[in-house]
Amino acid sequence: MAIDSGSVEAAAAGTTTVGTTTVGLYADLQAMGVSDAEAPAGAPGRRGGAGPSDHRALSFGPATVMVPMRAPGRSPYRLRLLPSDPDRPQPRAILLRESQPVAEVALPAAPNFYRLSTADGVPYWKIALLHAQRVLASTVMQSCVRYNDEAQACRFCAIGTSLKEGRTLARKTPAQLAEVAEAAVRLDGIEQMVLTTGTPATPDRGAAHLAACVAAIKQAVPSLPIQVQCEPPDDLGWLARLKEAGADTLGMHLEAVEPAVRAAIMPGKAELSLERYDEAFAAAVALFGRGQVSTYLIAGLGDRPESLVAVAARLVAMGVYPFLVPFVPIAGTPMADTAPPPAAMMDDLYRRVAALIRGAGLSSGDGKAGCAKCGACSALSSYEAAS
Repeated sequence: MAIDSGSVEAAAAGTTTVGTTTVGLYADLQAMGVSDAEAPAGAPGRRGGAGPSDHRALSFGPATVMVPMRAPGRSPYRLRLLPSDPDRPQPRAILLRESQPVAEVALPAAPNFYRLSTADGVPYWKIALLHAQRVLASTVMQSCVRYNDEAQACRFCAIGTSLKEGRTLARKTPAQLAEVAEAAVRLDGIEQMVLTTGTPATPDRGAAHLAACVAAIKQAVPSLPIQVQCEPPDDLGWLARLKEAGADTLGMHLEAVEPAVRAAIMPGKAELSLERYDEAFAAAVALFGRGQVSTYLIAGLGDRPESLVAVAARLVAMGVYPFLVPFVPIAGTPMADTAPPPAAMMDDLYRRVAALIRGAGLSSGDGKAGCAKCGACSALSSYEAAS
């Protein structure tokens, strides 16, 4: 993809950098990543786990993008740290492509709550993490019934990595999460929280523990919007219990959509049919409202673009926000050497899915909390705004 040069100042202000649009730069960065040869200071990048793994947050003016970190030589992009400036306390860097300046970016600093620990000595950052700039995220159960079963495991998932390396807890208690959430809001201005979970071997599929965690957090910080994320439980009554506990929005993630791809890439999860997801989506929208239910669609797992667009069209008609993201290979997983989707493919998909979202009267900005509201792991919200 050709780069229009232009000044660093113009790029940082959100004008043209790739092709003719900044959104093209976001798609390019999320496809190619940034070399981690010179990892500059700032909030530590996310490695392993269940969220945006092996990523670093880069802020382009008001927009923050989670960008995959690549081994040296694997990306044309890299960062060059700028000298500290007392008038601009956030660490800053120049984003370079093939040694040419593209934009000045801010690197979110480590939040204040990371310095704290619970009374029994657990660092707060092992309980919940800063995501983007104002989002708090936690995997409430850092294990999955399928993860250690090669015949069942999702081939792209690294949920067990951070636990194995001692960077998190196997199970966060409601009290721990409430304590950290209160501190993060008070000290760092956190604006929303996302709670996800590995899937346990229980019919509620993690909803019971999520409900307990939400209730405790809402008691400590009543105004904090929260999204919960889990697989559709066997008893869809659990969705109402999540709502009653205080969850503001709900995520149930398809990830892949073609039956053959689902069976190959996530064989255990594929046992939950697309029809079962549709039943759960309909029940969830009736409870939470249009645009307050979302799902991940991961481009690059093997689905044809036409299949992703067709499913996105069906989802928006139901009132479900299709959060389209590019596949990011994660070290240590069976798909670690699988190439991410090309930027040109993502640009086309983003444009088509954004048009569907607008046509259905949905918007990432209308969500009360969650990944679509944050938008940092995808360029989709920028395409919504640009079209």
